[in-house]
Amino acid sequence: MSETEVSQNQSEQIVEQLRLEIITGQIEEGTPLREVSLAERFHVSRAPIREALKQLSHEGMVESKPNCGMRVAPSLSDSMQELIIPLRQTVESFALKSIFADLNEADFEEWETILNEMKTACEMGDYSQIAELDIKFHQSIVAKSPEQGLMTIWITLVSRLRRHFLEGFQKPGDPMRIYYEHVAIVAMFRSRKLDAAVQVLIANID
Repeated sequence: MSETEVSQNQSEQIVEQLRLEIITGQIEEGTPLREVSLAERFHVSRAPIREALKQLSHEGMVESKPNCGMRVAPSLSDSMQELIIPLRQTVESFALKSIFADLNEADFEEWETILNEMKTACEMGDYSQIAELDIKFHQSIVAKSPEQGLMTIWITLVSRLRRHFLEGFQKPGDPMRIYYEHVAIVAMFRSRKLDAAVQVLIANID
């Protein structure tokens, strides 16, 4: 593997980690993202960090201001988030329809692993981990789709809904409801009833 390929792989891994931490609120909006500190954290040179921040900037997750450097961009307004949620529902429904007929036991084993981790997080009331696993679950649906470019669209939408995740999960009530909602989704996938599966998936994205 060439030095360029190594740097690119490092950059992609860093993008995924930082994106997840920003979406789940582990890195709050307005937080400075300094190349030197991030390079030390990830044990890499500044080149892959620079590329990772550039990618996150394209996604609207970080922004650059004169004399301030890169920092986590502000969340969207409530009205804009309300606009984006139906778009995310459309993308995930489209992804599910494209893979539904070909779902196999390996797919369900992957979801069961996520559900087991989600159950533990819900029992502990770890909302950051719950949000991370929720994203991982829905991302896995989109990732299975053969449709080119769908993941890019999904990431762009989800990156703008980051405040929605934590605020939604921290509503009063038992966090176990989040786990049971996802159990119901997987159960409906197993039923092989496409229309019902799409509806339960859409209902979970609100």
